[in-house]
Amino acid sequence: MSGAVRRILAADIGGTSSRFALFEVDASAKLRQIARVWLETKLATSFAELLRQVTEKEPSFSPQKVDISVFAVAGPVEGGVYCRPPNIPWEVDLRRAEADYGAKHFRLINDFVAQAWACRSPVGDAAQEILPNQLAEDQLVAVLGAGTGLGKAFLVPFATSSGRRQYLALPSEGGHETFPVQSAAEFRFFEFLQQSRGLLYPTYDDVVSGRGIAAVHEFLTGEKLAPAEVMKSCLPDSPTISWAARFYGRVCRNFALESLCFGGLFIAGGVAVKNPQLVTSAAFRDEFLAARTPQHQQLLSRIGIRLMSEEESGLWGAAFCGLISLEADHVQ
Repeated sequence: MSGAVRRILAADIGGTSSRFALFEVDASAKLRQIARVWLETKLATSFAELLRQVTEKEPSFSPQKVDISVFAVAGPVEGGVYCRPPNIPWEVDLRRAEADYGAKHFRLINDFVAQAWACRSPVGDAAQEILPNQLAEDQLVAVLGAGTGLGKAFLVPFATSSGRRQYLALPSEGGHETFPVQSAAEFRFFEFLQQSRGLLYPTYDDVVSGRGIAAVHEFLTGEKLAPAEVMKSCLPDSPTISWAARFYGRVCRNFALESLCFGGLFIAGGVAVKNPQLVTSAAFRDEFLAARTPQHQQLLSRIGIRLMSEEESGLWGAAFCGLISLEADHVQ
C-alpha cells in the first residue's frame, strides 16, 4: 500500500465494554493508534445508539470519515453483515451500512477473529511468555480468552502461489460447549451452577469467565461477590484462585489438543489480563500438561503459550484486519 496515510476505525464490542479506536496506516503499512473511546455497552439501546455516542465524543470516529471500519462483535457473524450477540440485548445489522451509517467500506467480524489477527500485530509480538516454547511460523495459531464470556478462534497459515505466507482467521463458538468436570467436588459445583443459575448444562462461558469466577467463589465460600471483588479479596493461593486457574488450564489444554497449535496458544480477554496469576500459577501449568498419556503430555509440552497483556488487543486485531483488507484492495 502506498500514497497518503489511511485511517481505520476499529471497534471491539463486548458484553460489558465497547472500545473504539482510530488508527492511521502510513506508506510502510505501520499501524499507529491516534485516539480511542471506551463506552459501557449496556448504556446503549442499539448499535446505532452506540455509534451515536462514539461520534458525539469523537466526531472523527464517523464511518464516513475513514477508509475502512472494522467492527468486532462478541457473537456469531452471519454473512459478514449481521450479528445477534448472546450477551448484548441488541443486534448489529450492516446490510444497509452505507445508508444507515455512511460506511462505504467495512468488515463485521467476531471479536475473537479480531483477537486472532491481534496475534500478528504489535501486541502479539509483545505478548508475555507463559510456556516459553518456540512458535512455529508455518503452524496453526489458537487464541482464546475469558471476559464476559469465553471466546475462541484460529489463525491458519497458508502459502500463496508466489510462496508468500498469509493467514486466514477463523471464528469459533466453542465457548458455548459443555464444560468438562473431573471429580466429585467438581460435579457438586456443576449441580450448584444448574440449580443456582438455572442452567440446563454449564458451558465454558459459565465457568471460565468473570461470572464463572464469582460462581466458583460462591460455591466454595457461600459469599456472593462481583467478579472484580472476588479477585481483589482472594490471595493467590486461595481455593478460589486455585480452582479458577485449574479450570483455565483445562480449557487451554483441551483447545490445544483440538487445534495442535504449534504456532502458539495466545490468551487474551480481560479476566487473564487483569489477573495474570490465573495463567502464571502452578495450578494452571499442571492442569494444562495433565494429559492422559505420556505421548500427549509430551505433545502439550511443545506448545508455546503467550498472554496478550495489552487490554486493547481486540482493537489492534480489528485494525490489523482493516490493514489486510486495505492491502488486498490495493493489490486488486
